[in-house]
Amino acid sequence: MADLEGRFKTAADEVTKLSKEPNNEEKLAIYGLYKQGTVGDCNTDRPNMFDLKGKAKWDAWNALKGKTKDDAMNEYIAKVDELKKAYNS
Repeated sequence: MADLEGRFKTAADEVTKLSKEPNNEEKLAIYGLYKQGTVGDCNTDRPNMFDLKGKAKWDAWNALKGKTKDDAMNEYIAKVDELKKAYNS
């Protein structure tokens, strides 16, 4: 478990250092996986209709409801590795 958390933290650091910015869909995917891996199931109310960015982030996280923290961390690490290959070439 400690190794997984270490790799997860490393991936979280690496994703902020990409040479190009990921698209919105990719950002939402990593956001949802990060929140699921750190907090677990979404535990907040959906933002109001005027908060479009907040709603998109909430939806990305809430779509992962039921996924274990370990699975979310592993998927996050894999997604960051994919982004590093795509955006650091």
